[in-house]
Formats: sequence, C-alpha cells, structure tokens
Amino acid sequence: MKTPDFDWKPLALVPVLAVGIFPFIGSGSTWLTLTVAGLAMGMIIFIIASGLTLVFGLMDVLNFGHGVFIALGAFVATSVLGAMGDYTQSESMLRNMLAVLPAMVVAMLVAGAVGLVFERFIVRPVYGQHLKQILITMGGMIIGEELIKVVWGPAQIALPMPEGMRGSLLFGDAAIEKYRLIAVTVGLVVFGILAWTLARTKVGLLIRAGVQDREMVESLGYRIKRLFIGVFVVGSALAGLGGVMWGLYQQSVTPQMGAQVNVLIFIVIIIGGLGSTGGALIGALLVGLMANYTGFLAPKVALFSNIALMAAVLLWRPQGIYPVTNR
Repeated sequence: MKTPDFDWKPLALVPVLAVGIFPFIGSGSTWLTLTVAGLAMGMIIFIIASGLTLVFGLMDVLNFGHGVFIALGAFVATSVLGAMGDYTQSESMLRNMLAVLPAMVVAMLVAGAVGLVFERFIVRPVYGQHLKQILITMGGMIIGEELIKVVWGPAQIALPMPEGMRGSLLFGDAAIEKYRLIAVTVGLVVFGILAWTLARTKVGLLIRAGVQDREMVESLGYRIKRLFIGVFVVGSALAGLGGVMWGLYQQSVTPQMGAQVNVLIFIVIIIGGLGSTGGALIGALLVGLMANYTGFLAPKVALFSNIALMAAVLLWRPQGIYPVTNR
C-alpha cells in the first residue's frame, strides 16, 4: 500500500502570513523586528501548549487546569533566580544561563510532581468523561491558584531579565532582542525532542500504539496506564518550563497568569488539530506573529485577531491543519 504523501500546505502558512503582511508595514527593519518577536512569542506559547497537546492528543483528557502548572513553574523560577543574584546580575550570558537552567529544571520537577498528584486525585476519576473533566480541572486550577497565593502571596512579583540577556543585537537597522532569540532556540529544542521521542523511540511507539489499541498493547505485557501517567507528568513539566519562559518574557508573574494564557493555548491546539505536536507548533507561530503584527498595525483589534485567525483556519480545514486521525 502506498504511503500517503506528507501534507506540506500548512507549512506555508507561517511564511505566507509573514510575507503577506510586509506591504502593510513598509519598513524592512520594523518588519524583521516584529517577525522575530512574533516567532519568539509563538515558540514560548508552543512550549506551554505542547504539554496540553500531549495530554489531549495521547490521553484524550481535556485539562482546563493546565494553567496552574504554568503559574507554578513561573513562581518557582522567581524563587530560584532570586537566590542566585550573583549569577543573574552578571553581564556574562554564561553565568546567566547557570542560573536560568537550574531554575527551569527545578520548575519542571515541581510542576511534574504536582502534575502527578493532579492526575491521581483530580483527573483519573473522570477519564473518558469530557464534561466532568472540564469542570473538575477548572476547579483544580482555582484551588491551585489559591495555594500559590498562600505560598507567594496574591500580588504581582517582578521576574527581572538576567543582565546578560538584556539588550538587542543589530541586524542592519533592525534590533532583535537577545531573549527572543533564546526563546526561539529553546522552542526548537523542545519540538525536536518531542518529535524524535514520539516518532523514533520505543516509548513513543508504545504510547501511540496504546492510543490506537490499548487492549492489544496491554496483552503484550506493557502497562499503558503507567505510560499515560508519564505523559501527564511530562505535559505538566513542559507547562512549568513554559511558565518560566513566559514569566521572563513578561518580566513579572501573577497567580492568574496561567488562566490568562489558557485562551491562547486552546486557540493553538484547535488550529493545530486537537493533539498534533506539529500542528501546535504551526498554530503557535501563527498566533505569535498575528499578535505582534496586529498589535503594531491596529492595537484596538489585537485582542480579537487570533480568534479571527482560528476562524479562518477552521473555514479552510474544519478539523485543524493536522487533525489527529483517531479523533
């Protein structure tokens, strides 16, 4: 049987949007700055959304409490970075990374551990019941936000950018912020690891096979339940990593930041095809670019631009750009 050709058309959406908007901006340097800023924002959103994409795409779980792991990761990072002032205040990028990388690791570990508890006591009783999943996970997020307020307080906390990551690099007349380039790099690394794991490793094969035919995989002696719990923990850890990136991007954190980002996350997942990692990447890049372009050209409509983008994509492909086949 002939293998179906890869669908390349969605890959053209990002460059088509970037090139199509250029005449409206006019200035090449401004266009380049906005485009890199949009790609960086999109990569951060992808890191956050990738965890929920895994959980929904592989486990069929609508986790509306995903935002609590985003906020938790960001607040953990503020504590870790706050204790490493000698490194964050240095102008050396290397010393900055010696502070940021441990903050990311600790944030992922804490978010993953809380995700394990969240799955056991909140999500597991409602597997296969989407309406109950929405209600109970939203309740879990509200409780999580209140617990964050107990530990760190209800007020907004500053998360200053490390000194070495501040400033911009000049490309002709265009100024590109250093942190945006870092965000693009981290996003590409996360996507590469996820794509390789799901497509090239035994664990990824077992997870995908378990989604298609759980009974068959369990009959071979593999415990799919443990694999799925691992997927939820990894998804929560990725949300924690995304929270660190988003907190540094905004240079502040609040207990409600996860809930505020949730709207963008679900737009990305819907555009991507409800569970597709590649689709989520393209959707996140489109969302990031659209937010930056419209914020520059028409700030009053920026809030609605991504909803319009989602509607346009769904008119073209009602199931998203790369729909998951078992949906």
